[in-house]
Amino acid sequence: MSLVIRDFQPPDTASWDAFVRQHPQSSPFHLTAWKNSIEQTFGYRPLYLAAFHGDRIAGVLPLFLTDGFIAGKALISTPFAVYGGILAEDSESRLALAARAAELGRALQVQHVELRNAWPVQSAGWTPLRRYVTFTQPLHTADPDGLLAQLPKKTRNMIRKSLRTPFEIRRSRDPRAFERLHSLTLRRLGTPSFPPAHFNRLLAEFGSQIDLCEVVLNQRAVAASMSFVFNGQMHIYYAATDPAFNHLAPNYRMYFENLLSAARSGCSLFDFGRSKLNTGTFDFKRHWDTTPRELPYEVLLVRRKQLPNFTPVNPRFDLAIRLWRRIPLPVTRVIGPWLIRQFP
Repeated sequence: MSLVIRDFQPPDTASWDAFVRQHPQSSPFHLTAWKNSIEQTFGYRPLYLAAFHGDRIAGVLPLFLTDGFIAGKALISTPFAVYGGILAEDSESRLALAARAAELGRALQVQHVELRNAWPVQSAGWTPLRRYVTFTQPLHTADPDGLLAQLPKKTRNMIRKSLRTPFEIRRSRDPRAFERLHSLTLRRLGTPSFPPAHFNRLLAEFGSQIDLCEVVLNQRAVAASMSFVFNGQMHIYYAATDPAFNHLAPNYRMYFENLLSAARSGCSLFDFGRSKLNTGTFDFKRHWDTTPRELPYEVLLVRRKQLPNFTPVNPRFDLAIRLWRRIPLPVTRVIGPWLIRQFP
């Protein structure tokens, strides 16, 4: 039976998501819930592709056409996600989807096409973009003492320090406290904040697959995280703390409680997410008994001549980052949602 590549259509939703859920390299960012959230919040144009053998899906590629005055026009799989790229059941489907994405990129005259692959088997054979590492930890126990025993001494000591503070752990469906902390954290890092609508839409689209955790002290959230629970894994995706409370280590308490919660809910793996090499978050995640894995991102250069780098480690953005950190938080929360759209 011949292979056909066609654009995603709304009637494909159920079969697309079913294919994603059974694929070993899949992520929550391949689901149509992510498509709906990104399309509604940021207005990027989805150009999702599916490979069909007859009426049966044999591969999928979530793609968005993004356009901004800084990064220019690009096709990305997928914006604001750490994982993306092609999911296919065979090399024929994978290579056909890659070829179609390249055709689209040239027809639309984009600067580049980017695949945020999680695994080498997803490769399209394009230019590698070696910039990020992800960290995972197998979950073996839901017992606090057992988990403490398996962690490195430095991390174990910080968790015990956090346990001496009367933090309350609160699960929530209201993202307002989390969003406030997250915008505060991004400002400190010199990064634009997300619009509150982004988190509201994620909660609406993913439902019970979203875990929102708050570390509370004296009725005030001092750390918070938003995680995805997907295919037996918990992905802690957004995390934030109030720096005024760092001396009490609420961040360590948050990760500790999330690891326990994931194990209790039956997850077998905890995904700490990606970090840039040799950064503070890289070192933090490394000390949680994690397994690092380089992310095999790929880029097809179309109009652009060099690999894109729109990250905070690019010296080109040093001045802008320093200035952003000086802007009052209420102002960054107004400007940030518009500005972050330029860095998908």
